[in-house]
Amino acid sequence: MFQSRPIAAAGLRVGLLGGSFNPAHEGHLHISRIALRRLRLDRIWWLLSPGNPLKQDAPASLDRRADAARTVIDGHPRILVTGIERNLGTVYTIDTLQALKALYPAVRFVWLMGSDNLSQFHRWHRWAAIMQTLPVAVMARPGEQVRAGLSKTARRFHAARLPEADAAALPFLDAPCWTMLTHATSPLSSTALRKSGVWP
Repeated sequence: MFQSRPIAAAGLRVGLLGGSFNPAHEGHLHISRIALRRLRLDRIWWLLSPGNPLKQDAPASLDRRADAARTVIDGHPRILVTGIERNLGTVYTIDTLQALKALYPAVRFVWLMGSDNLSQFHRWHRWAAIMQTLPVAVMARPGEQVRAGLSKTARRFHAARLPEADAAALPFLDAPCWTMLTHATSPLSSTALRKSGVWP
């Protein structure tokens, strides 16, 4: 069962990692640990989406994906698996983020995404509004750093980019503000796991 609404005290610094998590894997845990440390976050919420408007194939059931995600985090005290989008009734990221800001006006949220997502972020629904809603931390993905740095989003919001050395300040800054974190990357991907038959 999901919490209908996670508990978050005023002033808490919370990273939001959204996606299908179809399935969740050690790579998700790896970047979550890095974000906790480098951004000095108190918590990270994994936002398991009911579906992805950019993907044709429907993911496994939300409950099955949540069970797998909880196995991956293995009781990590600062990472929460949540299906809050199902409770909110939101489909698009921008609607989810605006709803969370309304529900938790005193929480300092940061949107987390991989550099592979930044490369095609301009395809997302109201992508520029997302950048203007929350600070964003872009996590390194294998072979994607250069392309992400040259992406339409990176170019449009060039003036809002925070130096990586100052990443810990990100949760305290107003959007638009973003940074890209370089770090050791994991080769794991949900797509590869599905193709391998590990996640039928």
